[in-house]
Amino acid sequence: MKRDIENEEDIKLLVDTFYDHVNLDDVLGPIFNDFAKVDWDHHLPVMYNFWSTVLFGSMAYKGQPFPKHMRLPVSREHFNRWVELFTQTVDELFEGARADEIKQKATSIAQVFQMRLGLMDFQAI
Repeated sequence: MKRDIENEEDIKLLVDTFYDHVNLDDVLGPIFNDFAKVDWDHHLPVMYNFWSTVLFGSMAYKGQPFPKHMRLPVSREHFNRWVELFTQTVDELFEGARADEIKQKATSIAQVFQMRLGLMDFQAI
């Protein structure tokens, strides 16, 4: 049985494993590495702080994540793949209430970003 996400070390493991998957991914790898040319030594600690803030309320993250994504050539396919890989990574490593919570929060973040980028179709209810 896997354990739940409990501390900062678990966040670090999740983030590192997730971005290892992203770097190997045919859909997301080129966006992060070829277009954005992410400086991983800088980006990963920022992501540790971001997810710590999202999941634990640590307030370690200071910044605005959305503006950095506005210039990226992304589509719904990219967001769907990001959520899929994130969810798979969480499931690979953890299980429990916090694992479920971080997957839900990642999905919500992806939906908000897509909405703000004009990538979501809205249908009347």
